[in-house]
Amino acid sequence: MTPSAAYTGRFAPSPTGPLHAGSLVAALASWLDARAAGGRWLVRIEDVDTPRCIPGADAFILRQLAACGLVPDEPPLWQSARGAAYQQALERLIAQGHAYPCACSRKDIEEAQLALGHARERHAALPYPGTCRNGLHGRTGRSWRFRVPAGLPPTDWTDRRLGAQQQDVASDIGDFVLRRADGLWAYQLAVVVDDAAQGITHIVRGEDLADNTPRQILLQRALGVPTPQYLHTPLVRGENGEKLSKQNGAQALDLGNPLRALEQAARALGLPALAHPHNTCTGDALAQWAAAWFRNYNGPS
Repeated sequence: MTPSAAYTGRFAPSPTGPLHAGSLVAALASWLDARAAGGRWLVRIEDVDTPRCIPGADAFILRQLAACGLVPDEPPLWQSARGAAYQQALERLIAQGHAYPCACSRKDIEEAQLALGHARERHAALPYPGTCRNGLHGRTGRSWRFRVPAGLPPTDWTDRRLGAQQQDVASDIGDFVLRRADGLWAYQLAVVVDDAAQGITHIVRGEDLADNTPRQILLQRALGVPTPQYLHTPLVRGENGEKLSKQNGAQALDLGNPLRALEQAARALGLPALAHPHNTCTGDALAQWAAAWFRNYNGPS
């Protein structure tokens, strides 16, 4: 199949540990969506948060993907090599008045919100109250934030699985970080810059990342780059009901039986069971699921 220039997708794991059952669901979904559309599929290693990255995890993830028959159409891209591109984007945002320095720590933000009568909820970050929006007032800048436009209406987008979505970024999030106080690049900026540079037209990723979408749309608009189509996949949950993740002890995929791991991922995506699982190779299984993909998920336009 000749890849279509109209579709470029990607899988973007963080090398904080090996792939587990939950991350394979996102990898398989993004690969199937690209293949069913006759498009290109890329892999990007999102290693900007270096303190959380585990040496060798990136190479292991690539081996896991290859064992499952999920091979990218181009060599992988590492975000840790992209600092100059992120700096250029930040400078552009600063020059256009879309970014400003911030002196606030997390404690400063929490205290400012408490003074307004807002307490932090469990597992939820407090919206930034705009303390440094109009200058540092003698304090030293620690990070850089995106200036959410004043009077901005809620950001709308349509997810191919979840349907119509909306978030009021100004009230729910506030001005968000582009470069952290420790000098590391924030996820939102790095993702938007790299998606644009790689020509990503369709993003397929886990449902837990859906609330990042409106911030990324605002950055795309500010930087003048296209907004991809989005599809957020179902989450795989552990016995305690929480999302399966490396942080809560999710086990690495068993490379000894990649077809079994793929079958579990396909089941989570609502794809049909293989008619002859014991006599089907990985490549044939992937082809069957690619053919069935658009019966479950409306195809990209």
